[in-house]
Amino acid sequence: MNRERVLCWRIKVLTWLFIIGLVLSGATAIPLPCELDRLVELTGAAQLVDTSASTGAPGWAVWLTRVQRALHEADQRSPFIFYGADWLAFGHFAIALAFVGALRDPVRNRWLFTFGMIACALVIPYALVFGAARGIPLWWRLIARSGCSESSRCGSAKGGSPSWNRDLSILSERLSCPHADL
Repeated sequence: MNRERVLCWRIKVLTWLFIIGLVLSGATAIPLPCELDRLVELTGAAQLVDTSASTGAPGWAVWLTRVQRALHEADQRSPFIFYGADWLAFGHFAIALAFVGALRDPVRNRWLFTFGMIACALVIPYALVFGAARGIPLWWRLIARSGCSESSRCGSAKGGSPSWNRDLSILSERLSCPHADL
């Protein structure tokens, strides 16, 4: 396989990973209460909170059960609040759909990769600032922002995606990827 074909293949694979990450992130924003119920059950957080009278429950278990209780209260009293999570999911799906253009012609739609990297970089200050404003513990804000680091990890060994940019620069100079098979 020649270098240009390898670069096209690599960009296509990384773009698919990014699209899949966006779709999965969006899909998990919809069933929040039942997802959190499963997480609390899986981790045994409720049992840790209920039985840790002498030593105190771990902070993560207390936090998970607190969020679980708040989600159930919101679901009972104001289920329309979850409409915001539905739109969050839609946003993820729409952005994933935009990256189909990058699959078809990554050189011409190079701006999408720049957009994606900027959006991922902005997750960090956004989570830190607004998480603090909402009373979210720092350790949880760090976990929440790690999701974008993981999805952007597709492009390089440790976060960010200079690999995509380098590959796209090489392709821009040498050729234009033919329309990739979706």
